[in-house]
Amino acid sequence: MVLNKKAIVIAIHALLYAGVASAQDTASGSADAATLDAVTVTGSHIKGAQVSGVGPVSVISAEEIKASGAASVEVLLQRMPASAGFAGNQTNSYWTSDGWGTAQVNLRGIGVTRTLVLMNGRRIVNGGTGANNAVDLNMIPISMIERIEVLKDGASALYGADAVAGVVNIITKKGFEGSELGLKYGETSRGDGEDMSADFTYGTRGERGSMMFGVSWSEGGDVPMASRAPCGMGVVNGELICTGSSSTPGGRALLADGTMVNFNQVPGRDGDFYEPYSSRVHNVNVNTALNAVNPIKRYSVSTLGNYDVTDNVDLFTEFLYSNRKSNQLATPGSLGQFRPMVIAADHPTNPTGQRLTLVRRRLDEGGPRIAYQDVDTVRGVVGLQGAFADYWSWSAAVNYGRSTALSGFSNVANLDRVDATLDTSRCSPVQGAAIPCADYLGYGDVTQDVVDYILFSTRDAGGNRMLSFVADVSGQLFDLPAGPMGFASGIEVRKENGWSYPDSLTVLGVSNSNRAQNIRGEYQAKEAFAELSVPILSDAAFAESLAFNVAARYSDYDLFGSDTNYKAGLDWTVVPSLKFRATKSTAFRIPSISQLFGGISTGNLTTSDPCSGWSSLPSSSVVRQNCASSGVPVGYVQPSNSVLTTTGGNINLKPEDADTFSAGLVWTPGFVNGLTTTVDYYKIEIENAIRSVAGSTKLALCYNSAGMSHPFCDGRNFTRNSITGEIDFLSSQPVNAASEVVSGIDLGVIYEFQMAGLQASLQTEISYLKEYSIVPYQGGSLIEYAGYTTGGSGGYPEWRAFNTLSAAKGPWSGSWSVQYIGKVDDINAARGTIGDHAPSIFYHYLQGKYDIGKNMDVSLGVDNVFDKKAPFVQSYTDANTDTMTYDLLGRRWNVRFGYRW
Repeated sequence: MVLNKKAIVIAIHALLYAGVASAQDTASGSADAATLDAVTVTGSHIKGAQVSGVGPVSVISAEEIKASGAASVEVLLQRMPASAGFAGNQTNSYWTSDGWGTAQVNLRGIGVTRTLVLMNGRRIVNGGTGANNAVDLNMIPISMIERIEVLKDGASALYGADAVAGVVNIITKKGFEGSELGLKYGETSRGDGEDMSADFTYGTRGERGSMMFGVSWSEGGDVPMASRAPCGMGVVNGELICTGSSSTPGGRALLADGTMVNFNQVPGRDGDFYEPYSSRVHNVNVNTALNAVNPIKRYSVSTLGNYDVTDNVDLFTEFLYSNRKSNQLATPGSLGQFRPMVIAADHPTNPTGQRLTLVRRRLDEGGPRIAYQDVDTVRGVVGLQGAFADYWSWSAAVNYGRSTALSGFSNVANLDRVDATLDTSRCSPVQGAAIPCADYLGYGDVTQDVVDYILFSTRDAGGNRMLSFVADVSGQLFDLPAGPMGFASGIEVRKENGWSYPDSLTVLGVSNSNRAQNIRGEYQAKEAFAELSVPILSDAAFAESLAFNVAARYSDYDLFGSDTNYKAGLDWTVVPSLKFRATKSTAFRIPSISQLFGGISTGNLTTSDPCSGWSSLPSSSVVRQNCASSGVPVGYVQPSNSVLTTTGGNINLKPEDADTFSAGLVWTPGFVNGLTTTVDYYKIEIENAIRSVAGSTKLALCYNSAGMSHPFCDGRNFTRNSITGEIDFLSSQPVNAASEVVSGIDLGVIYEFQMAGLQASLQTEISYLKEYSIVPYQGGSLIEYAGYTTGGSGGYPEWRAFNTLSAAKGPWSGSWSVQYIGKVDDINAARGTIGDHAPSIFYHYLQGKYDIGKNMDVSLGVDNVFDKKAPFVQSYTDANTDTMTYDLLGRRWNVRFGYRW
């Protein structure tokens, strides 16, 4: 079925190309059909709607994209001050749990699933390794983008579910003529992290249409984690030390008498040697087996075309194919984590004389694991658009998208086979035996025969699919005294499904990797919307114009029933230089397929245990009192910075509801030519919010509450080993019990001027996060994220800014950009300890371009010009910092060559 649909789209493109080629020599082209949607603005379906009346919209033009030196879409979007929190990018060690290797955008920091991403005003299929929650921005070739429009306002009434925080609309190039080649290379100042890309675009226009073809390739190299962070750091007894992982290559075991011991991990020493376990002595540095940046290869082919079927009807098509190959370096797998390993006192490999439980044993003999992803994405759009009467236009389109992925891990242990190698009635010590006997107590004692027998590579398969039909009409109903009344209406029928089939041994829980279940689910939506723009005043005193805008959308989901959302706005131009705007709307988001049908899975997540080192705290400390009363041993230190955590889906989830409000002004003072300023206030309130509270946050709230009275302290959230004190169960499954409120102010300045013969401009975007408060469940205590870094959810500085000064003269042009990230406190760290906060940081970006004649240019750029290092925070995600917020790589440069003909 997929091949047939791809074949249809390709065939239509071939017909379009034939029509364009045959007419190319007869005329320069017809502008009418090619520009039917040229005045449609993100935030309104009414053609000709004023930008100031549809909410705060930021536009990133093709020239700004090229001048930024960015290699991918997510880099551009994540630099925006309106972006915050967690979204996957290449400097997250494991990228993102929403399908490893994916990259997304997180407007307002309230979650990637609450930002709707469109291409040319239509939805894009979710991407990743299967049953994913959001669009993978890796699939979009940056060379094909004309501009990116970012609506930072709730827009469910206009675009449907997921547009809670706003809409990112990626507009592709149209009407391109000629050929263009771009080549780019870059690396860090340390000579690693190579970034290479090449793109080619060809376009032609004829009397009755146009055609554009593009191909793009990019490849990013890896950066070893230890080159940026030599070891994982932790605060122990007020000291910052390398903490490492308690999964040791020798094996950490609990003896029957309660003693924790560690077996030999010194190469060449007696494998039966063991001694009392000490985290400082035996924990291993995992950073040497990780990457700070993981490699990625991307390849895409795209075509866009339109053909005038008649003078008033235009056939248009879009086709995009992309492939992403990425992998992540991971530490060697561990035994004892997913299945208890009990070794009898008389077992021939047990030198202790006691029955023991092997708590953790890292399989260094097998080498590191490598996670891999191979993802194909196809998008095809076929539609008609036209005009009738004097001011009316219409469009109808079929939109199909599908992403499929193969993924998995190498060097994963089959736990059934591990058990077999310990069963002396089944295994044999003879070399080459079908089931070799194994000695897991002591580094180097695991033979190559055992490694070959127990290790295998997992193979997972998954994907996402979307099929929709969208039709709309826009025009002017009739004239009012203040002007024509604008109207738009349309329908959408959409079906989405997703699937993820982990390796069979992973599903059975036989492998020493995160257990997961098969996922398959789908839903269907039928929607209708209407939008009205009513002019109230025109050319009146204190009202150059005043217009009221209203929109409503009815949605019917087969899984959740119906819902209606509205938007009402006012656009008031006091005088030509001063405009006010305000909108009030409702929004909603349905649970994703993985959130609904994801079952239960487990994984090691970065977690701070507040009871680590509790006995050194003052006697008045609430944490000390709680840890002591709950039986945590004196002198307990968290063995590692990760805890096995239960995550997954919840079939009982319901849609989220939101109320949004924004108000702002646009001021272009006449006494300063070229100056435009904007100020916008926003507030988003979400009820029935779907949320998984991070394990570190649950533990911190529990142990900081008097008498462990916080609801997070019950056994449904976590439990501890009664002997060792370690956390052996921690839950972070999503529920529909939260409420969230986020509010703040955006400021923008654009100043275009001339200076010393230069054409110059200054653009400033500033975002102030006034509040981001979460009540994790009814009656729960308020959690405030504004001004904090939160570990698993990323950072939420109160202040963010991005400023760019651009200048051009003759063949020369360039820009200097400064990104500001305000200070934050670590939400999980005790005040006054090392890494309890991160200071304010400025990152500088320099870009320059020189045009060599009319057809050639060369660009040179430097990112993080002053090589600013990422700050240490206790609740770090990777490399001792918040890699979702701060730059881990340091200074890097790039050079680009462009040629047009």
